[in-house]
Amino acid sequence: MMGLIVTDFLLANYLWLKAFHIIAVISWMAGMLYLPRLYVYHVKATKGSELSETLKVMERRLLRFIINPAMIVAFVFGGLMLWLNPDLFQQPWMHTKLTAVILLTAVHGLYARWRKQFERDANQHSEKFYRYWNEVPTILMIIIVVMVVVRPL
Repeated sequence: MMGLIVTDFLLANYLWLKAFHIIAVISWMAGMLYLPRLYVYHVKATKGSELSETLKVMERRLLRFIINPAMIVAFVFGGLMLWLNPDLFQQPWMHTKLTAVILLTAVHGLYARWRKQFERDANQHSEKFYRYWNEVPTILMIIIVVMVVVRPL
């Protein structure tokens, strides 16, 4: 009985779930596009300098207070929408979208690992490396949006 009430409530508020999912995705993407840009600046900063230490704080706060929570909220609301519409799993465009989301999550993990390396002053990568990686979330975002809006498959 309680499960039915919850399901009915969620279905009645489906557009709110979708709105909160989109807001969370936008927040996640904003952070995913900004963090590697900070890494580009961090590479140029002298280790132990005021700039380097400031960038460490900015990177940590961006990841912990914006990117990580936004990703979790996007997963929760996206998961609820899939739970309410299991037929979406039968759609080829959804398979492609979810694959891109998994890849975006893996990139998120790489960004977190690289933040820890900067935290320890142990970065091994160049400015050019981070400039390239700054483009990866954009490419994945384009794939995700096209799959959801155009549904070409």
